[in-house]
Amino acid sequence: MPRQRFELMAPGAQRAFIAGDFNDWDPSSVRMRKMPRQDGLFVRILHLSAGQHEFKFVVDGDWRCCPHTPRCISPMGTINSVVEVGADQ
Repeated sequence: MPRQRFELMAPGAQRAFIAGDFNDWDPSSVRMRKMPRQDGLFVRILHLSAGQHEFKFVVDGDWRCCPHTPRCISPMGTINSVVEVGADQ
């Protein structure tokens, strides 16, 4: 399964998670790693199926879109970030 790297800059944040169509939008099941010596940088690598995935970051309980990826409007009317995972990643 292809690997996808997620990065988030959130200076001052204590915890960050990723929620998306790949984990049933669970806001606490995929915790990101806070990088030492890099204030506010959170990283997580996930193995995702190829194709398009919608997601958001959950930072100290606050849902946020990724500032570096395209966005879409979900059928529920929310704005989500979108990542395209290639088969060869």
